Amino acid sequence: MSIQTIIKKAIKRLELEGKLLTPDFYNDAFCKEAKKAGMDVQDCNQLETFTKTLNKEFQKELSTYRIKTMNEFVRFIVAKLNRTNPSKCSEIVESQTIFIKRVLQVVEVLHNKEAALLAKKSIDILQTQPTATQIDQYRQLWVNFITTYDDTFLQKLKQVGDVNAEDLAETILNLDFSNLSMCTHSNNADLSKISALLVASLVPSIASSVNEDIAKLSDRIKNQPSLLESQSMESEIRSAISLRIALDKDTLKTMLKSLDGVLDKLSLKLINMIERSDSSNSEIQKIKGELELYNEASVSNFKITHKKLFTIACALEESTQGLSSDLKTHNTEVLSLTEKVHKLERELATAKEESKEDFLTKLYNKRALDEFLHIKEAEYERYGRNFSIVMFDLDHFKDVNDNYGHDAGDAVLVAFAKILKKEARTVDIVGRFGGEEFLALLSDTDTKGGVVFAEKVRKHVQKARFMYKGKRIKLTVSCGVSERKKHPSFQHVINSADEYLYKAKKDGRDRVAYN
Repeated sequence: MSIQTIIKKAIKRLELEGKLLTPDFYNDAFCKEAKKAGMDVQDCNQLETFTKTLNKEFQKELSTYRIKTMNEFVRFIVAKLNRTNPSKCSEIVESQTIFIKRVLQVVEVLHNKEAALLAKKSIDILQTQPTATQIDQYRQLWVNFITTYDDTFLQKLKQVGDVNAEDLAETILNLDFSNLSMCTHSNNADLSKISALLVASLVPSIASSVNEDIAKLSDRIKNQPSLLESQSMESEIRSAISLRIALDKDTLKTMLKSLDGVLDKLSLKLINMIERSDSSNSEIQKIKGELELYNEASVSNFKITHKKLFTIACALEESTQGLSSDLKTHNTEVLSLTEKVHKLERELATAKEESKEDFLTKLYNKRALDEFLHIKEAEYERYGRNFSIVMFDLDHFKDVNDNYGHDAGDAVLVAFAKILKKEARTVDIVGRFGGEEFLALLSDTDTKGGVVFAEKVRKHVQKARFMYKGKRIKLTVSCGVSERKKHPSFQHVINSADEYLYKAKKDGRDRVAYN
């Protein structure tokens, strides 16, 4: 590939990414295209060449800043030169250390056990002249604390006063417990009603007796309705419901097996009767006798059904003439109807294959998204109605499947789909683009509006608690945004959104990339 070709491709890349033709942007695009073409250009390797001239300590420090351009490299060297006064640096470091200790001492006396313990450990480590690795380790502990900190427990105080998350002292002083006893009584009364309904629902609807485990659980709920507020009770109730269903199924199988025996006998007798029309009345009489005897079978629940079958046999006794010819006449119609049923079943299977709904997340699938994209493109070409595309990709989703199993991965996909539905407007279209990738098609929306939507989804995912079998799965999402007006075709819009999604992942994930 020639240099001229690489130059053209670099300029085309800048157009697709919506960047100005500045020296820095052009140099970055040129080097990327040269690398893709397998061409080694010396100007593109200047940063790597100069980096190797530094000592190992500077190289290690340089790697932590993720420097990609010569301008960033020069700024790093200038900053290092500006900090070459050792006495001044020592004074600043000492002042900063004292300041950090005072801040940590303040955190220690605040009303959070986890933060106070972490503050005490941080003070201890600062007094031992820690290494850079130790400081970075404690920095990460503070990042983890603020990331996972959950103050939703304050919402429980809403029933007795206003909650101010920024001033706990004001919140406590304004609490009013005068109505708390009344609310508690009301809640207990509601739980008693719910427990009564739940106990009634656990009674088998078909089986004649209640399982001992179900009976014990029902007594516990009836005597102590407050157990319904316990998280551990949920799994017990689910198990009891599954057991109740299993009891009903077993009983129903027994009944159906008993009834099938009667119907099989009746069918065989009718066929023999039709083939030997001269003895039809006597055969019907035998069927009546067998049904009368069967009415005393062990499965008493089917006495009414047996009685109806006996009545049918009596009616057959009175109208046996012409039955054989009627069956032969209608045999062709039955075969035709059977063929129609098979045809409908085939059409139903085809319709399921062409369904526009993703089987797991219940969002639109890729087939449906492609149709909506073509519709929006037609509206843009005819009426100039702008739209934006936001691509989402769940970060490190493979780790979720590897560490927790594919069932956990499916649960995470379903939960993220619900977040997309909640944040989307009624005019927006959201769907699963494939795997852990999702796409949002935002009508009458520019890049700014697309970024607002993407940030809402990203922050919602950050705050959400993805739970699976009692374990919390930490999850983030990366987003890429692009609008139609900035591109020559809707395919370019999709490609652009996908490239920005790749940029968001490359820049550290859990962010929104756009132009």
